[in-house]
Parts: sequence; structure tokens; C-alpha cells
Amino acid sequence: MSEQFVSEPLKPVFAGESQRALEPGAPLMPPAFVWREREYPVNLVLETWKETGPCRSSAHEQYLRKHWYRICTRDGVVMTIYFLRQPTGAKRGADRWFLYTVSDPDDME
Repeated sequence: MSEQFVSEPLKPVFAGESQRALEPGAPLMPPAFVWREREYPVNLVLETWKETGPCRSSAHEQYLRKHWYRICTRDGVVMTIYFLRQPTGAKRGADRWFLYTVSDPDDME
């Protein structure tokens, strides 16, 4: 399976589906995402992990920065996506879900 780096925003789709967090404190996992004007329903969450980083105010603490997910869509496309926990600066209020990598992009054209 080939993987392609993408790094583009995703639009979560919540309409009509029950929303659930996969674990306490995690964002709600949408049942589908829109990427490049196409909807990708989430079939299975394959893996989850978290990314932390140092406090920006010089304290010696670690803060949760991103929630990462490797998902398989209904049509078999494997995507690595993440949720940006605290957008900063000009990104405040902007996109929070991003597609990091995608497998077999030729199959999606």
C-alpha cells in the first residue's frame, strides 16, 4: 500500500449520525469527512494516538496538541488524520481536522 503526504483540511460531516468520542477527552469522531469535494464515510478506526508538546508559557508542563487517527473509509481508503486541539494565532476558529496521509490516491480520482 502506497502512502501520499497530503496535509490538507478536512470538513467533518455530522448530519443525522450519532456522535461519539473514542475515549474520554477526545474529540467527537465524525461518521464522515469531506475532502476535495468528495465525502468519505469512516468505516473503521484502525489506530489512535496523541501528540504532546511543551507549554508555550515557559512552564515545565506538557500539553495535548493533536489527536491522531488512522482510519479506513467505506471504500477501503486508509487515511491518517488528526484533530488540532488548540489552533493558535490566525488559525483560531479555523479548520481543526486535517488529512495527513492517504493510501492509494490513484483509486480516488
